[in-house]
Amino acid sequence: MKITCNREKLLSAFQTVASVAPTRSPKPILQSVKFEVTGESAILMATDLEIGIRYDVPAVEVESAGSAVLPIQRFGSILRESSDEKLSLESDGSGTTIRGERSEFRLPGQDPQGFPVVAVFGETTYQEVSARLFREAIRRTSFATDNESSRYALGGVLLELESTKLVAVSTDGRRLAKMEGPATAVGGEASPESSLIVPTRAMNLLERAISDDDGEIQIAGRASEVLVKSPRATIFARLLEGRFPRWRDVFPPREGVASVELSVGPLLSAVRQAAIATSEESRGVDFQFSSGTLVLTAQAADVGQSRVELPIAYEGREVAITMDPRFVADFLKVLDADKTFTIELKDSESAALLSTDDGYAYVIMPLARDR
Repeated sequence: MKITCNREKLLSAFQTVASVAPTRSPKPILQSVKFEVTGESAILMATDLEIGIRYDVPAVEVESAGSAVLPIQRFGSILRESSDEKLSLESDGSGTTIRGERSEFRLPGQDPQGFPVVAVFGETTYQEVSARLFREAIRRTSFATDNESSRYALGGVLLELESTKLVAVSTDGRRLAKMEGPATAVGGEASPESSLIVPTRAMNLLERAISDDDGEIQIAGRASEVLVKSPRATIFARLLEGRFPRWRDVFPPREGVASVELSVGPLLSAVRQAAIATSEESRGVDFQFSSGTLVLTAQAADVGQSRVELPIAYEGREVAITMDPRFVADFLKVLDADKTFTIELKDSESAALLSTDDGYAYVIMPLARDR
């Protein structure tokens, strides 16, 4: 293998791919990336055997095809510390030489044949969805998973691949986030594997590896894994086992509720202020809705008290609920500050439903008010 490449573009691709590799492994080759070059493409690969990625590297001039296995720590340091616009890489059976304008490095090699196979996307039945929508779905749901739970399925995001839409759902048992949007089924009807529980770590990698500019991406489910393909990357991940909660049952009835439209930025500021007077033992903030005003209050014996007023456009009955401010802030932080949303409340003992007009919904279970 002998190539010349743009250093910054190679570094960007390398950093995305390297995040998959394990920091410790009984198989040392997994702590490396494989660089595979043909006459048509240059692809970086990494895997920890649970998640794998193939990533096309742009702006590569190929003198001769081949492949090399490069240690992540050393090769990454070369890419970061070099100031050259272009680097040349030449690999033979014993190692790889990296040359800049005034620098040269030699890294020992490993047999590329010993690197695990990283799946390619060869599916004929899949779902096609906007890259922008998919990234937004990840951003708006992955924070609500529970990687520490003994209920294994809560450590990932449920993807439901329907014929005309994509639904992403996550929950930790105390709140639930759901995002849906339009999609297209390609190659036939949805398969039995069209409900997939994808590990949170894999979802976060997908968000990094996919760009809003990628246009459409393809998603396919197999019996035990998911495959996602963008114009630049192919990612596979083993699915989580276990049963995901019946999430549709979590959404509260919409009869007899008070509905309030709120602005994201002002409410986030008010929530952060009120949360100053909370503690681990007394973490709830009271939300008191009345005509024209929302009052947020909190108190903790060892911390103090807080009271924050926020003018709102509401003329209904008084209603109050106590919620964990962290859960409310998590919802608000993934929305634009100038966006508005609707909160629906019944009483202090019923779940609150927060929703936007673009397919995002979020359920928060209330805390006891006599904390």
